[in-house]
Amino acid sequence: MRKIFIKELTRLNKKKKNIYLVVNDLGYNVVEPFSNNYPKRFLNAGVSEQNMMGMSAGIASEQSHTFVYSIANFSTFRCAEQIRNDIDYHNLPVTIVSVGSGLGYGNLGYSHHALQDYALMRSFPNMLIFSPGNNNELINSLDYIIKNPQPSYLRLDKDEIPQGGDEKKTLVRPGKLLQIIKGSKTNAIIITGKTQEIAKNMIKGKYKNYSLYSLPAWGMKTKKIFFDSVKKFTNIVTVEDHFLDGGFGSWVNEALINYKNNILVKNKYISAKCIYDVGSKDYLLKKYGPK
Repeated sequence: MRKIFIKELTRLNKKKKNIYLVVNDLGYNVVEPFSNNYPKRFLNAGVSEQNMMGMSAGIASEQSHTFVYSIANFSTFRCAEQIRNDIDYHNLPVTIVSVGSGLGYGNLGYSHHALQDYALMRSFPNMLIFSPGNNNELINSLDYIIKNPQPSYLRLDKDEIPQGGDEKKTLVRPGKLLQIIKGSKTNAIIITGKTQEIAKNMIKGKYKNYSLYSLPAWGMKTKKIFFDSVKKFTNIVTVEDHFLDGGFGSWVNEALINYKNNILVKNKYISAKCIYDVGSKDYLLKKYGPK
């Protein structure tokens, strides 16, 4: 997903000409297509994440759109105050791009896990979360972000496995579901991010004949839109690569509790026990992931 992101950002900058990319001394062998083509719009802030966010907010305040690229733990928790005060409070067009969603950097241990980032980022009132599950959703999420500049969080998987077909078939809109597998009209599995394969395996087993939907764009202000999309269901199962508390399933629960309904919800998520273990993403997902 990283290379797809840079490729699309480079392409979009040819039209917009006001896109900046800021990194914190990482992204080598990934960001070069952008930095080589637009050296004046590429900045390396060094290992200084708080300053990186403040600088990005300043650039965005001058009629530009700033994309901040880093590993998930660096671009969120390390500079949370700057995101809140400099970006979200002023409603500036800064897109925080995190790489290594969930257990993507499992081999580096808990310090590099992205298992609480939803909880942080969705607490900011103006922040819109984009968590694409495949390349099509990523491409179309970027298209929406560019056309609708605002504080946003783009959560990318570390893998570079090509997924998705014709990008024109995927229309990403905040709070709107995208159908992946057509099944039951009343029972649905709803995912966000790179948990599609896990959900497909669930449909082959315990949740046979459930429909499968993706929600790549969501946030504090989109709960009513989401509810209108799911009120037809009787049973919903959420699947995510994040802890339950503060995560996507928690957000779904909050969205439903605000409106009268009889929907039964089950949440599938990453067990908090994984924080003491180190291993590959596949190993950790198999041991601690949604089941």
